[in-house]
Amino acid sequence: MANFDNWIANRTLNFDSSGIRKMFDMAANLEDPINLSIGQPDFDVPQPIKDEYIRALNEGKNGYALTQGIPQLREKLQAEVDQNFGHDDRDVFVCSGTSGGLMLSVLSLINPGDEVIYFDPFFVMYPAIIELTGGVSVKVSAYPDFKLDMQKLEDAITDKTKMIILNSPSNPSGVCFSDEEIKGVAELAAKHGICLVSDEIYSKFVYDRPYVSAAAYNPDCIVIDGFSKTYAMTGHRVGYVHGPKKIIETMLKVQQFTFVCSPHPAQWAGAVALDTDITPYVDQYRIKRDRLLEGLSGNYEIVKPGGAFYAFPKLPEGVSGQSFVAKAIENNLMVIPGNIFSDYDSHFRISYAVSDEKLEQGIEVLNRIA
Repeated sequence: MANFDNWIANRTLNFDSSGIRKMFDMAANLEDPINLSIGQPDFDVPQPIKDEYIRALNEGKNGYALTQGIPQLREKLQAEVDQNFGHDDRDVFVCSGTSGGLMLSVLSLINPGDEVIYFDPFFVMYPAIIELTGGVSVKVSAYPDFKLDMQKLEDAITDKTKMIILNSPSNPSGVCFSDEEIKGVAELAAKHGICLVSDEIYSKFVYDRPYVSAAAYNPDCIVIDGFSKTYAMTGHRVGYVHGPKKIIETMLKVQQFTFVCSPHPAQWAGAVALDTDITPYVDQYRIKRDRLLEGLSGNYEIVKPGGAFYAFPKLPEGVSGQSFVAKAIENNLMVIPGNIFSDYDSHFRISYAVSDEKLEQGIEVLNRIA
């Protein structure tokens, strides 16, 4: 029998997904669980988007699309980007989901040994894709209040720093960084000639003030956004990236030899999605957020999330994330331990993208086990 350990590439050994797998294994036997762990909207894809997907499918839009995206979608996106930013050098292309856009950014820009800075807590994909390219993760803590300290960020910059990744609203905390913080990161990246990648997948789910992109303060910022969360199209795999033309051309070259293109009929659906009003869904999630904060206020310390559909409560004193999740599962509740998103084991993540009934059940269980 072959020694499979010798077959496996070293680049895969410095990250794993066992923490999330373990949680789902523990919960495998639950019947009708209170699932506050899923990071996707609980509403269905709006009907006009589904109708357009079916129309495209039935009319034979099933072959490869252009690598940069179908003109009907890309031109709409470009017009929106031009209107929002007005940069002389800002092109857009369609990628295979926001995750695809992140992967292409790192593949296109990071050489082995290059350092990539991002903030802790972080989206689980960041360290994995950096390791896959031979880059070096540099985490800057945003604890305890999930604010960005510009001095900490500047101190983390070295002559090997190639990229900073910014995610606001944040997964897992749901925190929206202030305009001042976003501007500070954007200007610091420009000052040091560092590539800034802004992961804006939750940009439409902002509850207390208008959304501001880092690209408003840095014309070279690479922005990654998509349709997965905004229109509940997580399975359709349609995202988009915009940034300086030379960088976009390089990312397209890499896409051509990796993902090839985003799924063709889903791009037609995406073009219709851009004309779909999701304000009612955003309003519903604002109400759910407020109900969650009110319901847990007596037992948990939570930094108020300004966007996305997550909260990141602090664990009870002296309790590990793993033991807390195990206790929650005993009570038919699924949440995710914070150390999956962090070097610290001090919090846990809740997704409130659930029905009002499930949210109330989750609040009751969390208060009971606190």
